[in-house]
Amino acid sequence: MHQPARWGLGAAGTGVAVIAGLELASLDEINPIRRTISEHGLGPDGWIFALGVGLLAAGSAAIGVSLARKRLAGIFGTIALMGWSAGLFVTAWFEKHDWSVGPSMSGSIHRVGSIVAFVSLPLAAVIIARPWRHRERSRATLLAFGLGICSVLWVVGIGTMIAIGARDGLPWWQVMPLGLVERGLAITEVAALLALGVWAAAKRLGTADEPLAEKAHQPLT
Repeated sequence: MHQPARWGLGAAGTGVAVIAGLELASLDEINPIRRTISEHGLGPDGWIFALGVGLLAAGSAAIGVSLARKRLAGIFGTIALMGWSAGLFVTAWFEKHDWSVGPSMSGSIHRVGSIVAFVSLPLAAVIIARPWRHRERSRATLLAFGLGICSVLWVVGIGTMIAIGARDGLPWWQVMPLGLVERGLAITEVAALLALGVWAAAKRLGTADEPLAEKAHQPLT
């Protein structure tokens, strides 16, 4: 198992467990249908949410490094996956808007980071795991690709609902159950990331180069 991939899966899994624990502990305080996940970042326990998201971001970056070192991701796939990680770090560092007080610069930066993250991961999963790019398919790559396509559909659906709301003069957060939709998107994207991590961990370093090496040693005729 490639060490960065192992570390990445461990960090990402721990981050997911922290956020899931916050979700369960605050069911009576935060409505998961209407309130976003980032609500956990407000208040005195916000550092726990930031820690969970930061671990997920660090784990994602480690998985990206593993895929890049094995030449499985390509330049565009690597950039997209690192965009997801960077967006997560931004959302962890900057708190969302506290609407009981009003909008803030921190909240605006947080929103940009979350948009970058949610858009980048589907692109990364589809680009990296697309079946026609790799000679040897695995369940992990097919799962990552399928979840990447599902994530793209989530993003397109959200964009469509926002456009419909704008046309009808409705605020974008009122045209859909925002908390439920965000959680569905987040679960799909994190599952795609973990599938990429499992694939990275299973592939030996240098596997992608073996056919080229064999070809280089073939006698010239």
